[in-house]
Amino acid sequence: MTHGEIWTAKEMFVLPNEYIYWSIQIVMYPFMTGLVAGAFVLSSLYHVFGFKQLKDIARFSLVFSFALLPVAMMPLMLHLSQPLRGIHVMMTPHFTSAIAAFGIVFLTYACIVASELWFVYRKHFVDTVQGLKNKSDRNGMDNLRLKFFSLLTLGATDISPAALEKDHKAVTVLAAIGIPVACFLHGYAGFIFGSVKANALWMTPLMPVIFICSAVVSGIALCILCYILTMEIRKFRARRKGTAGGATVEQLKGVEDYEVRVSARYLLIFMILAVTLELLDIIFRGYTAVKSWEILRSVIYEVDFTQIFLLQFGLGNLVPFILLLIPGLTVKRAALASALVLFGVFMMRWNVVIGGQAFSLTFAGFMHYHVPIIPTTWETFREGLAGALLVITTPFVLFYFLNKIFPVFLKEEAH
Repeated sequence: MTHGEIWTAKEMFVLPNEYIYWSIQIVMYPFMTGLVAGAFVLSSLYHVFGFKQLKDIARFSLVFSFALLPVAMMPLMLHLSQPLRGIHVMMTPHFTSAIAAFGIVFLTYACIVASELWFVYRKHFVDTVQGLKNKSDRNGMDNLRLKFFSLLTLGATDISPAALEKDHKAVTVLAAIGIPVACFLHGYAGFIFGSVKANALWMTPLMPVIFICSAVVSGIALCILCYILTMEIRKFRARRKGTAGGATVEQLKGVEDYEVRVSARYLLIFMILAVTLELLDIIFRGYTAVKSWEILRSVIYEVDFTQIFLLQFGLGNLVPFILLLIPGLTVKRAALASALVLFGVFMMRWNVVIGGQAFSLTFAGFMHYHVPIIPTTWETFREGLAGALLVITTPFVLFYFLNKIFPVFLKEEAH
């Protein structure tokens, strides 16, 4: 059976060998890389530009960005069925191939984030080692942790004010370098689509810029949502035990309200930018009315009208925009708005990837993609809802374990 035949439904005149080849995993790929880049940019707003209001959520975003990083290529691995070859992309410099260039950028970005994390948490590693060494009744687990954290210090145990100041400068430099690399990392995804001359919907020079802006939006929204969920868990523990990490329920609530309100302002700014660019692109296409505009108009205003204007722009942009603009923003309202923003960005990716394959090369027929819900075969698992859920949940599992090494709610600043 031809790849794509299972989930493709055809309408009117479509060539016999035409199917929806790029499935939900190719939708997940730019969505996940966008979250990586967006979370890093949010953390850099504090480290580079000195937005001290974001101090608490910046460290959270940095660790979450690191948890998202390994998952960025996971959709491609599932889609291509050749996971063992994936490492070649990162280890083989070859700038005449966009995907190979992406591998180099991806590896560079991973090194930057890992280095920044090390400088941010170096004091925590040294403090942990000292605490374990001074512990008189160490058990086997303590000895294991002692060796592990000693290894993480890399022998740099100087935590004098001068040494910590150097760490802080290193974090600033790395974050400054990381912002363009993160943008390039995600702009590449837009570049891939925008450079496909054979597809009228994808080919636009605005595509990389649109992808970068929506990436920042989705990363900030995800960090706000996860930050709220994490703080709610901490408040629940504080109610049961009296405190959580030395903070009372009232203190946690105050920090949560402040951080969420400040982050929501930046989310609004990037939302305006992203939506403006997307609408400009549609208006520009209609104004220039190139040869392919007739079929594009049919896809945008008829076939995919619900997905584009109701779900993406309506539910995913307009509703959260209003929710965030109404005075007296509450944590619950911010959480709902962030969830809707994530949905809107996902629908934007969906409309680009699936919508771009919706019309036949004959310009006389359409194809519809039906997501495999129940995995009956390996192909329907990896290209269906189950595979997408696997990709979405993996970063949260990684974040749980990373939080044991890089605690996002340290009582004092690590630098």
